[in-house]
Amino acid sequence: ATRLRLDDMLPIAAALDDVGYGSLECWGGATFDACIRFLGEDPWLRLRELKKAMPKTPLQMLLRGQNLLGYRHYADDVVERFVERAVKNGMDVFRVFDAMNDPRNMKAALQAVRSHGAHAQGTLSYTTSPAHTLQTWLDL
Repeated sequence: ATRLRLDDMLPIAAALDDVGYGSLECWGGATFDACIRFLGEDPWLRLRELKKAMPKTPLQMLLRGQNLLGYRHYADDVVERFVERAVKNGMDVFRVFDAMNDPRNMKAALQAVRSHGAHAQGTLSYTTSPAHTLQTWLDL
């Protein structure tokens, strides 16, 4: 699904918009990367076109906290500016997570989302193992 071209998505967008979804996840690290690396498409243009084609449906993305869409930490001002641009280009819901479940790595992103009037969802990456007891999750 990450390598589906925008031209293949747009013909079904109006039907998806009429379904009444609470949100439609259409953006994140893998989709952003695939647009550039494999499809030669502009992920920002994709976001704008999907928003135009589905004006009734909130668009949602996965955001890797301080890592944004990449695999390294970015400065707080970069996080702020990225979120600002994503909201202005049509993103409504940001599901923010950190692979290490460190709340400090989600704080700047969650604050930026809220400051730009979008819907922020802080999330945990959950698993069960001998190292992940109930107390592990309560301590977060």
